[in-house]
Amino acid sequence: MSDPMLHAFFVGRALAEALNEQAERLVTDSLSLLGKFDAEQRERLRHFTEDVMVRAQQAEAAAAQTTSGMTPTAGFGTDGPSTQDLQATIDTLRAEVAQVRVALQQYRATV
Repeated sequence: MSDPMLHAFFVGRALAEALNEQAERLVTDSLSLLGKFDAEQRERLRHFTEDVMVRAQQAEAAAAQTTSGMTPTAGFGTDGPSTQDLQATIDTLRAEVAQVRVALQQYRATV
């Protein structure tokens, strides 16, 4: 195999295979990093959403407690709100909303 053309062919073919492997590795690693980045961003967004919802629920509970005159610990046991206490709170809030509607209708009728 002393033919320089044959030698150049095999060198070119080996070079093409090596470049193809490098490109494949680069694309695979890039897609892997992109997938990892996407998963991390989705997880951060999920945590952020949960944090916002917890804050909103806390603010809503605090507002409900101040408007209904409840103490901050009313309706909550050691393990959090019980179902019956939560239902009682919901019923109380519904009754208050109904009272406000009646008062608003009376006000509108007098104006």
